[in-house]
Amino acid sequence: FIGSTEDDGVARGVTIANARNFARDLVNAPADDIYPETLAETALELASENVEVEVWGVEKLIEEGMVGCLAVGQGSTRPPRFIHLHYTPSNKDENTQKVVLVGKGITFDAGGLSLKPSNGMQTMRCDMAGSAVVLGVFHALQTLAPNVEVHGLIGAAENMVAGDSFKLGDILEYRNGKTVEIHNTDAEGRLVLADCLCYGSQLGADYMIDFATLTGACIVALGEHYNAVLSNDDDVLNNLQSSAEAVGERTWRLPLPSMYKKKLKGTWSDLKNVGGRAAGTITASLFLSEFVSNTKWAHVDIAGPAFVDSTFEHFHNGGTGVMVESVLHMLTK
Repeated sequence: FIGSTEDDGVARGVTIANARNFARDLVNAPADDIYPETLAETALELASENVEVEVWGVEKLIEEGMVGCLAVGQGSTRPPRFIHLHYTPSNKDENTQKVVLVGKGITFDAGGLSLKPSNGMQTMRCDMAGSAVVLGVFHALQTLAPNVEVHGLIGAAENMVAGDSFKLGDILEYRNGKTVEIHNTDAEGRLVLADCLCYGSQLGADYMIDFATLTGACIVALGEHYNAVLSNDDDVLNNLQSSAEAVGERTWRLPLPSMYKKKLKGTWSDLKNVGGRAAGTITASLFLSEFVSNTKWAHVDIAGPAFVDSTFEHFHNGGTGVMVESVLHMLTK
């Protein structure tokens, strides 16, 4: 897609490049600079004529039953936040599509009580790359002005180790009534995303897509340069994959078979937050699907391409801003 004139095409390219670089800079920033409060402040700075931004602190999170954000963030001195961005096109009418984009915003992941080893923790500032996708997209929406209503939802928390960290065996009851037993505090991203997906399911969207550095299993399966995509709807998934292909980003579809749901059955609850070593990316996605209702949905595991350890193609080592360009293409094509 290019603009109607050469100048329009150049302007569009600059807007998208700036959005992707904005996302990259967020991922590359150290965790002492980007934590839940400052991530929320960054989102608030994106407010404009067509973009509204709302941020919830701890009291509102408690009131709204955002148990995943609260549990994961309770071991940090930096409290969690829920961020809701809302873009409304100037030419909105009854035919305007409504889309929800959800991003994992774990600004640093020490693993909680299921502590990561030091070498596994070194670059865990990148665990908020899913939120960077959402913020990168919103960085460009005012300028590109697609006729699509877009909601952006981010659960932001630090997963740290402290005397009040959430514990193995804890049971969380979500706003949709599902209960979750904690078997690994390092499987925290899905707990925060579950809050966002429950909330997003209430917004009456045509479809919802979440983005997360969710599983190491995804890197084992697809390597460092492919995003895993899983969905409950072929049209949404095909639209997402064709947009990614058009801009040169790599995706690969994994199945979402209900037969694996039994791996997630809890002993004292409806679900446990891990399904074992086998099919880790799939069981994580099946966990997320338990918190989606009333809408078509796709999950994108960006664990590999979100952050590269060395120079690759035209990317320097560090954050890549992956999927920002794909989503913008999908919203504007």
